[in-house]
Amino acid sequence: MKPQAFDYIRAESAQDAVDALAQLGSDGRILAGGQSLMAVLNMRLAQPAALIDISRAGDLDYVREQDGCLAVGAAATQASVEWRTGLADAVPLLAQAFPFISHFQIRNRGTVCGSVAHADPSAELPLVLTALEGQVVLRGRRRRRTLPAAEFFQGMLMTARGPEELIEEVRFPLARAGTRYAFDEFSARHGDFALVAVAALADAGGITLAVGGVADRPMARRWPRLDGKELEAAVNDFAWDLGAQDDPHVSAAFRRQLVRRLGAGVLRKVMA
Repeated sequence: MKPQAFDYIRAESAQDAVDALAQLGSDGRILAGGQSLMAVLNMRLAQPAALIDISRAGDLDYVREQDGCLAVGAAATQASVEWRTGLADAVPLLAQAFPFISHFQIRNRGTVCGSVAHADPSAELPLVLTALEGQVVLRGRRRRRTLPAAEFFQGMLMTARGPEELIEEVRFPLARAGTRYAFDEFSARHGDFALVAVAALADAGGITLAVGGVADRPMARRWPRLDGKELEAAVNDFAWDLGAQDDPHVSAAFRRQLVRRLGAGVLRKVMA
């Protein structure tokens, strides 16, 4: 199928994009890399009256460290973050997740903020943002607000972004001294969507496990340091709480088993 006819608006700045969204509201959609949006348009799951292209908005194309975070602008591609010098030291979990994201051709065009905006529960970048307790900056004509990832993601392909708001920036907290990070996922083939993805971190205060691909959004749980059967029991309880369901790809039981195996694996790795 082909998309329904739409108007094309090229935004030269963030303000241009915000002004266009203020006029169009829910009839406008932001276009950055287009790797998720174009598929949705072609299937006519979305039928906006206009696309607002921010790919040439220079003030949205940045990746920089500020205020203890790696701030990524709405027009910055995934590749520009993936190949950033020192990423493995600055945000280790993000560096570990990138090789699992589709293929390098997609990462060359797709944007970090675009993946976060799409809010696919199987996507790696929303999972990393949730695990690190990152933030999403939303900008409208009248205000700018910052939401934690846990509040921003509200369901499958659903977020807290208002129809007149632009996802201006996402913020990944920088690595903390003494904290270890690990990422893993299982998919049918490399580059396919994750059947289950897991991200873990361990610090002096405890351990965190975040899981994607099971619930309708990435979910994270925090525990004190556990070992042996206590660790297995905690991960098992979390696997059940995620509410996995049978689907055409795999059964709910298989997804729960993946959470148990992958989750316990990354937690043991960060506690080693």
